[in-house]
Amino acid sequence: MPFALVYLVLAHKVTILPAGITIEYDPATMPYSEHGLQGSLLDICLNHNVHLEHACGGSCACTTCHVVVREGDRHLSEASDDEMDRVDQAAGVTLHSRLGCQAVVNGDVVVEIPNWNRNYVSEGGGSMNLGDAIPPPKK
Repeated sequence: MPFALVYLVLAHKVTILPAGITIEYDPATMPYSEHGLQGSLLDICLNHNVHLEHACGGSCACTTCHVVVREGDRHLSEASDDEMDRVDQAAGVTLHSRLGCQAVVNGDVVVEIPNWNRNYVSEGGGSMNLGDAIPPPKK
């Protein structure tokens, strides 16, 4: 009796708040962006044109990629001592704070980029603090 081969695609979803962007991807086929750990939140964002600050290039040497995990903590790699030492220096740290460059995704997660950590100039203009003082780029 013939049988059919069934291929199971294990796609993950990463939702970025407050933008409400959901990235669905296959970790087995996503190329490495060479910033942060392979498969990290930063790596995923860079591969899908979602801006996440990373002043140190993703080497766990700053806190600019700080995110707050809203759902799916269990679907992230365990935080290393180095990461937690750095997170402790971040503004607005919570019990669910992680560095995007170090948090490797293993399932569906929802993360929020803290308000103070959003680079509105890099993300297309305007500033919540400066109003229209920083206009959007010309197209």
